[in-house]
Amino acid sequence: MTPPAEGARILVVDDTVTSRYVRVSWLRRGGHHVSEAVTGGEALAKLGEHEFDLVLLDVDLPDMSGYDVAERIKSDPRTAAVPVVHVSAAFRETEDRITGLNRGADAYLTEPIEPRELLATVEAALRYYRARALAERLADRLAKLTSATLRINSTTTFHALAEAAAEGAASVAGTPATVLLSPPGGPLLVGSTGAAVRSEPASLLDGMPAHTSTVLDPPWEPGVPASVVVARGNPRSAPIRVAVPPGAVATEEDRNLVLQLAQTTALAAEGLRAYAEEHTLALTLQNSLLPRRLPTLPALPMTARYEPASAHAEIGGDFYEVTELGDRLLIAIGDVTGHSLAAALVMGEVRHALRAYAVHETDPVEILRRIDAMIGKFHGVRGLTTMCLMVVDPAEETVLVANGGHIPPLVADASGTRYLDVRGPLLGIGLARPPATEFALPVGSVVLLTTDGLVEHSGADLDEGMERLRTAVAHDDDMDVLCDRLLADFGQDKKDDIALFAFRRDRLVPKVTPSGS
Repeated sequence: MTPPAEGARILVVDDTVTSRYVRVSWLRRGGHHVSEAVTGGEALAKLGEHEFDLVLLDVDLPDMSGYDVAERIKSDPRTAAVPVVHVSAAFRETEDRITGLNRGADAYLTEPIEPRELLATVEAALRYYRARALAERLADRLAKLTSATLRINSTTTFHALAEAAAEGAASVAGTPATVLLSPPGGPLLVGSTGAAVRSEPASLLDGMPAHTSTVLDPPWEPGVPASVVVARGNPRSAPIRVAVPPGAVATEEDRNLVLQLAQTTALAAEGLRAYAEEHTLALTLQNSLLPRRLPTLPALPMTARYEPASAHAEIGGDFYEVTELGDRLLIAIGDVTGHSLAAALVMGEVRHALRAYAVHETDPVEILRRIDAMIGKFHGVRGLTTMCLMVVDPAEETVLVANGGHIPPLVADASGTRYLDVRGPLLGIGLARPPATEFALPVGSVVLLTTDGLVEHSGADLDEGMERLRTAVAHDDDMDVLCDRLLADFGQDKKDDIALFAFRRDRLVPKVTPSGS
């Protein structure tokens, strides 16, 4: 603790009443606050119970040597920094002074002592103590600022940022603190020491100064005055406000430390705003590349879901596609490797290429070959893609499947639920492809297609996730309910996007021939 600039707390230790009285009187006239002890044991006990800024210690004490007392003071971490001034009522040899200084004393006085000499020696020792205490205090607060900065910069949401900034400000200032910040398009977030982050209307700060100032009646805590430090990541952004008690920023050093923390918070908020805007842009782009509506076929009802990765993860290249080919239907699901805006753009090219090739080509394997060649020529390893392609013929109750390194279709019917045995290399590496495989698709069958984001789990094999999915699907499930349940059970807080497509083979609706035709 930093000693006061005036009126240091001094412990005078001397068993001689007269000497002790004289020294105490001089020190009190010098403006210091003085306590007294008669023995070394009493002195050590008082040092354990109270804080002192200096000990004026007689060398000759009735219970132990003043050298021993000084040594014990300096060996205790709680009192090691407290300066000790030895005083001897008798002449001492040079060797005695050396011993006293070597065993912990910061200065050594021998009677007779002039009042001014005593006070000057005490002030000299206190100057060093104050400078050291201030340096240690600053180092401690800078260490806390560094720790708070690391935590602030590691946050991935505005709620976490408000909480980290409030706790960091409280640590740096040594007082309760409140942080107020505004996410883009959201309510004002108020983070306070020891409390959960709460949302408030942005109007709460109407009329608040846009610069650092003292607010006597802050709207977030009426009746409790606060010094409010304001910082911005850029001039167009909403300001970050850090509020602490006025006494916490009484010095220039205090203000600078809180300002640095506020500025760090503002820059972190700016990064979160930029990321949120980029993520929203990528999601908008990816959603625009997915089918806007699904065909309505009585014999083949279908549903689809697209679930983006968690808000702090990058966008991916998951997609699905449905194209009518006369009486048949082309259904595809795929995933461009990587997680970035570039992956979403490649996904858009792959999907459009798929639709273009399907206009003149009905063999799903040949469509995969052409997409494979397109990716290899224009994108290389950065565009590697997995895709499962199906041509469904409701009238014939069959499905023709070709796979390019993707999770195979999951089929559920009255006999159970199984993955179709279809394999093939992923797209973009130019490998030979096996022929398409035809499977029966009896009435009542449900087919589920998904990307790996649904079945991949940290620390678990992909096969384990696929088996969990298989056991969660039955042929009599309502498809919309099924897809929602699978996303709720398997798709929470994922770092990868999820595309999910399901269709059911229902009975054909016979055509009605108009009478008289």
